[in-house]
Amino acid sequence: MTNNNAKTARYWQTLLAGLWRENPVFRLLLGMCPTLAVTAAVKPALTMGCCVIFVLLCSNIIVSLMRNLLKPHLRILMFTLTIATFVTIADLFLKAFVPRMSEMLGPYVPLIIVNCIIICRAEVCASKNGLAVSIIDALGMGVGFTLTLCVLASIREILSTGALFEIQIIRLSSQGGWFVPWAAMSMPVGAFITLGLILGLVNKVAGRKA
Repeated sequence: MTNNNAKTARYWQTLLAGLWRENPVFRLLLGMCPTLAVTAAVKPALTMGCCVIFVLLCSNIIVSLMRNLLKPHLRILMFTLTIATFVTIADLFLKAFVPRMSEMLGPYVPLIIVNCIIICRAEVCASKNGLAVSIIDALGMGVGFTLTLCVLASIREILSTGALFEIQIIRLSSQGGWFVPWAAMSMPVGAFITLGLILGLVNKVAGRKA
């Protein structure tokens, strides 16, 4: 019974780590390129997050299964080949079934191959732990990354267009309303400002808890 409780506690800690304590973006500052590039609107941000979850989950499973066969001098090569396989699947799926979204995301889906989050979890977790822990770690980190993108994208999309998921929720001044869109929020500068303010808030909250 004690063993089961210890395992359950470890699973929960692993899952929650990716959501807050070791959140890839807000705490570890990994994956900054897609975080800044695809968060002008929620739909592309959510799509990118789902792609990362898929690749992270599949690569963690494969790396965990072959962890005892990995040679030190070949492990990064094996990680990269494994990740590239699932990134190709995700990219082809988007091109086949969601071509508009594939065009919006452009090169950022193929760039998941070199995403620090994926390689980091393969090295730190999947190559050293069993299947269950690797799966939970992938879900925690993937969902944490996706939530981060969606938070940033929601703020930017609302402030730049008055819409969320392309649904108008605030009446614009051009339509007789009170809201004047912040054009800067749809530009790179908006991504940097929003991310910087949220990082400051997260650090303040984390500092108080510490």
